This record gives sequence, C-alpha cells and structure tokens, in this order.
Amino acid sequence: MERGAYSTAGTDSVLARLRAKLPEFTGALRRVAEQVLTDPSGAARATIVELAERSHTSPATITRFCRAVGFEGYADLRLAIAGETGRAARSAGWVVDIGREIEPGDPLERVLGQIMAADTRAMQDTAAMTDLVEVERAADAIAAAERVDIYGASGSALVGAEMQFSLHRIGIAAWSWPDVHNGLASAALLSAGDVALGISHSGQTRETIEMVAEAGSRGAITVALTSFPRSPLADVADVVLTTATQATTFRPDSLSARHPQLVVLDLLYIAVAQRTHERAHAAFQRTAQAVAGHRLREVV
Repeated sequence: MERGAYSTAGTDSVLARLRAKLPEFTGALRRVAEQVLTDPSGAARATIVELAERSHTSPATITRFCRAVGFEGYADLRLAIAGETGRAARSAGWVVDIGREIEPGDPLERVLGQIMAADTRAMQDTAAMTDLVEVERAADAIAAAERVDIYGASGSALVGAEMQFSLHRIGIAAWSWPDVHNGLASAALLSAGDVALGISHSGQTRETIEMVAEAGSRGAITVALTSFPRSPLADVADVVLTTATQATTFRPDSLSARHPQLVVLDLLYIAVAQRTHERAHAAFQRTAQAVAGHRLREVV
C-alpha cells in the first residue's frame, strides 16, 4: 500500500475515511462531508435530495462526493454509513446517538455513555485503519535505534511522554521533547541509526513538523503519528501511523485523539518489546527492583 494511503475495503470505516480526507475537500464537497460527519445517522436515513438540501448543495454534488470517497453511488454510501452506525451502537452497548451534543443539563450517566461510545468507536476505527506494515517498520527501527527522540506539543506532548516512559522501562534510550528549542537542538544531534517520532493529531503543528524535518535531515528515520495521512507532518516522515477520532461536546478532535493515539503507541511499544525481549525483560526486572523499596508493605 502506498504510504499515507488507506484501504476502501469493507473493514475500513467510512466515517474515519471521511475525517481523514476532510482537509482535501473544498467548497460543496466539504459541506457534504461535514454534514455526514455531523449527523451520520441522519445521512443514512436521508434521500439524496434531502442530503443535498441539508448540505446546501445539489444531488449531482452528492454523487461526485460518493465517488470521491470510493462508492459508486449514494445507495452504497447510505448502506455503509447505516451499517457502521448500527454496529457501533450494538458493540458499545449503549443506546446513544454518538453524534448527539452533550447538553449542560445531561445526567452523568448519559454523559458517560456518550464518552464511552465515542471512544469505543474511535478506537475501533483506528484498529481498522492501522497499517500493520508501517507499525512493523517503526518497531524495527526503534528496536535497533541508538536513541529515540519523541516530539509533540500540548496534548500530543503528554502522549509522547507516556511513550518515552514505556520505552525507557525496557531499556530503549528515549527522550521526549515538548519544547521546540530543546527539541530542535536534540534533533540536530541525531544521525543514521536514530529514530524521531512526531505526534500531532492535525499533522499541521509547525513546531512538531520542524523538529521531525530537522531529525530527518540528519539521517534519522522519521515516524509520524497523525489522524491525517496527507498532512504536512506525514509528508516529512518516512513512516506514517494513523488514528481516527470521534469528537464529543467539550472534547474536540484534538482532545478526542488521545486514546486512539495511545492505542497505536501501545501497539508500537509491544512490537518493540517483542523485538528486544531479553533486554526488555531484564530491564523490567531491574527497574522493578529499584523502586520496590518505595512501595508500602501489605498489612496483614
């Protein structure tokens, strides 16, 4: 599969595909995409004329939109969306409309259901669109690396710090750089045999792009984790790992991306640990022993 591409097979999520392609759409096609993403259940029930009216476009535009996302016609798109929203509701176990806004007066039980359903959908979509060949490439590079730099800003920096901690516990020399000046200085010292991992939901965070590009210019293998496989960050990376998101009220895409990002990074971390099994096992034993004295003894 071409780097940055995604499958249109039946296991792929059409809504995740739309979110990934959204930056590529302009004008009328973008209005259709936004309408479908805002109310997928409504789109699955609407006729082609109704969807055209809701998106302030025309039936001809809806047909063009369907072909742009890999469907022969509107009937195929409706079936795919209906099947996907139905599966999500059944697998989540809650009777909720995932696209529904959380209102200020909603009881916490309802809010919990919305959050769990949205996060479950996002992680399922992420699993469906994850390119395991790319994960293998990234794991091979990290397992053999002399050092690993991890770059990210804001919420992505927190996710990067978690990955740095995990790699450090299995003996991988990893550093997390949330500050662009320190990150650029570190990136400038990387060379062939090192790995740079940049994390950005949008793939458009300037600081992260600069740090990854600097690392790549020094010969390091570069890895991007983003929800947009055709973003500027993906363009400067050798390996691209993608995630899906499902926004909810008070948690826009950038915040909702956190759990899917952790899923992909956990998969990558386990793949690295598999490749460095003996070293990882020994490192776990030593680190556990080092902190054992700081745990409270069980009181009988």
